[in-house]
Amino acid sequence: MALADQKTTVEAFEAFINQHPDRLFELIEGEIVEKMPTEQHGTIALNIGSEIRFYLKKNPIGIAGVEIRHRNPDDSYNDRLPDVSFRRTTSDDLVTEVAVPQMPDLAVEVKSMSDTYKLMRDKAQYYLDNGTLLVWLVYPEKKLIEVYRQDEIDILTADDTLSGYDILPDFKVRVDEIFP
Repeated sequence: MALADQKTTVEAFEAFINQHPDRLFELIEGEIVEKMPTEQHGTIALNIGSEIRFYLKKNPIGIAGVEIRHRNPDDSYNDRLPDVSFRRTTSDDLVTEVAVPQMPDLAVEVKSMSDTYKLMRDKAQYYLDNGTLLVWLVYPEKKLIEVYRQDEIDILTADDTLSGYDILPDFKVRVDEIFP
């Protein structure tokens, strides 16, 4: 949805999303992309978010949510909307009206039918390059999760356990419990 060869800036994107408050969009490399989650997609995001929320009730080290807008203040062409995210902060530091002015500590992206594997991996790399410490890419059709950290990639199947590493210490959930 970028104009011809012109990239959309975050300022123009803000104006655009304010005109469409009932729809979900993110800005990826200057292109406005609409998110259209399916029931399967939403169920998986809820399952992951619920596990993180349950963990945070016992370990209040930050805030997790779904579809929270994140933006690197030094990047004029990206405004990301991970399916699930976690940020080490307190509720006193909760952003209420604009994008969070930093990337989350953990970003979770659930692959939609229209997403390519390259797009998913590009998202992971973008998050890591901009301050995210842990990325989970979730692939419903294969029932597997790719885990990205700065210098490591792990591929987890249904028999494996997903870990929060040092971002969510002692967080663990079996991969097969994430998928409906």
